[in-house]
Amino acid sequence: MKILLGFSLLALMAAGAAGTCANAQAYPARPVTFVVPFAAGGGTEFLARLLGQRLEQRLGKPFVIENRPGGGGVIGALSVARAAPDGYTILMAPAPVMAINAALHKKLPYDPAVDFVPIALVVATPYVLVVTPSLSLQSASDLVELAKAKPGQLSFASAGLGTPHHLFAQLFKSMAGVEMTHVPYRGSVPALSDVAAGHVQLMFCDIPPALGLINEGKVRGLGVSTKERVAALPGISSIAEQGLAGFDAASWQMVVAPAATPEDIVQRLHAEIKDFMVQPEIKEYAFKMGLLPIDTPSVPSLRVFVQTEIARWGKLVEQAGIAGSQ
Repeated sequence: MKILLGFSLLALMAAGAAGTCANAQAYPARPVTFVVPFAAGGGTEFLARLLGQRLEQRLGKPFVIENRPGGGGVIGALSVARAAPDGYTILMAPAPVMAINAALHKKLPYDPAVDFVPIALVVATPYVLVVTPSLSLQSASDLVELAKAKPGQLSFASAGLGTPHHLFAQLFKSMAGVEMTHVPYRGSVPALSDVAAGHVQLMFCDIPPALGLINEGKVRGLGVSTKERVAALPGISSIAEQGLAGFDAASWQMVVAPAATPEDIVQRLHAEIKDFMVQPEIKEYAFKMGLLPIDTPSVPSLRVFVQTEIARWGKLVEQAGIAGSQ
């Protein structure tokens, strides 16, 4: 079982983009709601705030961040799918919302390939394996050794069932041949807080919310999920380097809007985000936060990407034994 960036994502990173239409210039005439489908403080909110500030500066109206957590992203996503398709409600949508939930839920109340129009693919997101400081572990291989000595006695937190936090830990368990107990939360920040407090021993966490705690010594980073090391954590080697050859896992983040949003508005937002994410200073900032910025492809290419990712992640959810569990 492998969770990779995937050929579809790597190919799309080099694809082209579309321009804007003249009649979108009046947009926006009032504040835009930018929904984050998870609890405050996580990597998804970090990206939404970064993009929202840029869009507000460029388009002249507030982009108001609104956290709507619950259901592994379902509550927030559904609210945007049902919103008026006028460009005044958009969603910061990670892989769970746009791909994983399709296989995880018996009856998902929205169709990610139909109910949304993708605006921009923003970043790929490596994760970091962190443990509570009370454990005297210095590496992922140390964790494997401890987990084998205490089967089922270690617990790992996640941002919810079927999130990358969960699936990457399942991948680790499978490849290492260990058993650990899953403790799901309603977001990465409350999960990470309990790891720091020692209530749960470890988790795979998106890097932005974990970075400060790692630097302050409140959690200890044991390894990064991607095959290559991450610039934001230069002292932490990859899990693949530590004996689990082939371990290579990352997620992604995308901005979407309700499906019938006018094409000119979609293209204007697409162009603004694309221009922003390729600026050298923004790319450098993203790297420092542990993110891999993407030069977004065109909206039609993103539609194909979403369909491909639904199929790819669906296979991984099935391999984890949690398909249709929600």
